Amino acid sequence: MRRLRYLLLATLSLPLAAPAEEARNFLLLGQGEVDQYAHLLQRPDIDGVQIIYTWRQLEPQKGQYDFSSIEQDLVRVSALHKQLFIQIQDRFFTKEARRVPNYLLAGNGYGGGLVAQSDDDPGEGPQTQGWVARQWNPNVRERYQQLLQALAKAFDGRVEGINLPETAIGVDDKHDKAFTCDKYFAAELENMLFARKVFKQSTVVQYVNFWPCEWDNDHRYMERLFDAAFKHGVGLGGPDIVPYRKAQMHNSYPFFHRYKDRLALIAMAVQEPTLTYRDPNTGKHFTREQFDDFGRNYLGASIIFWTTSSPWLLQ
Repeated sequence: MRRLRYLLLATLSLPLAAPAEEARNFLLLGQGEVDQYAHLLQRPDIDGVQIIYTWRQLEPQKGQYDFSSIEQDLVRVSALHKQLFIQIQDRFFTKEARRVPNYLLAGNGYGGGLVAQSDDDPGEGPQTQGWVARQWNPNVRERYQQLLQALAKAFDGRVEGINLPETAIGVDDKHDKAFTCDKYFAAELENMLFARKVFKQSTVVQYVNFWPCEWDNDHRYMERLFDAAFKHGVGLGGPDIVPYRKAQMHNSYPFFHRYKDRLALIAMAVQEPTLTYRDPNTGKHFTREQFDDFGRNYLGASIIFWTTSSPWLLQ
């Protein structure tokens, strides 16, 4: 009896487990749209915004940076007592979008700066034609890292975080003989770790969904990226939450699930195309509750970036 009383008292004296961090919701906005959606940002269940900025916009001339658009958005977001994630885009998903600095397109040593690509969804084939910066070219990569360093000098600790764009690209090596999947993976890993090095206070989030040449981690790209992110305190995320979608379940999703309690941050997005997907069991569009449950509980997301066309935001 005395032993039982001792065990009971010992159990009661153990510290209670800390409650799970409350999930945060951010809006996906375009540049200059903060005022337009101020009514949504004023909601208590919205914590901030993610806004995409293109490389060309931020570096109109070589080594000359223009961060006025970020400054303006940051002022407006801060006035509403919300937080800002900035996404620095070096890949584009329409034929017309070539939004890198002109010196990369025409200058020597950059191989044309961009290469034609398709937004390739493994298992479903090419989706949308577009362009991607030749990050496997060391001169292009060096200029991109210079941009990241300048951004860190201006905004580290002032913005909540910085997103690096998704890993999925489709490049035909006939358009660039220097491209290999190994070189591309090494370049993206280097950029991610460089961003973590220069952003010492703001969170760094690398979007990862697929790797070219890989399926079911058969090149260990996915495994190596998640392991590096864990070891170096980098957050990871993805451009789409689609519950148990086959292609993602053979690529990034199982790794998010495996690492969900180990990564510095997991941040996932529900974009407009994501809203078009349907639950195969019901034939109906996925609901907010389904996105939220899969995103939070399976993938481990503590932040979800929501498109403003999400039905629950229109109610």
